[in-house]
Amino acid sequence: MTPVTANEIKNIIKSLKLKNSHGYDEIPPRIVKISLPYIISPLIYLCNKAMSSGIFPTWLKFSQVVPIFKKCDKDKLTNYRPISLLTSFSKIFEKVIYRRLDNHMISNNILAKEQYGFRSNTSTEKAIYQLTNNILKALDNKYLVGGIFCDLTKAFDCVNHDILLGKLEFYGIKGNANNLLK
Repeated sequence: MTPVTANEIKNIIKSLKLKNSHGYDEIPPRIVKISLPYIISPLIYLCNKAMSSGIFPTWLKFSQVVPIFKKCDKDKLTNYRPISLLTSFSKIFEKVIYRRLDNHMISNNILAKEQYGFRSNTSTEKAIYQLTNNILKALDNKYLVGGIFCDLTKAFDCVNHDILLGKLEFYGIKGNANNLLK
């Protein structure tokens, strides 16, 4: 993993949404942005130290879990979903790691072009357009068209972390980078 630079940290902090929500540390993104000149050096040091050692800081592993209402009857617990409120520092570190993983996936041409989620310059709108376009082309050519659609809203909850880490290693995320994600 390449070292973090001051410009990268500045850009990441500038990109944080100015919400008043915060994690257990009760430091909202607005305060992090204001204090940028004073915290940038320690942040660069911490990010680079974690990446070079492969040890994710324990204090960034915690989140505040709160229930968010989904739909229907507010008295039923099943109509709420938990969300984790991360600290601003966790979000910064997450973006640092994401950028390195994304660069690795792009430069090694690992993801299929049909992979739209969590990638730059893609969106659900582009995925829907591509699907619709493929169906219309098939119909124009008089092909029979069918489809199977799955609700994957809880798919991430079912990911086996050992299998995921093994796949990341297969695709070149090894050593300290893999340990950091572990």
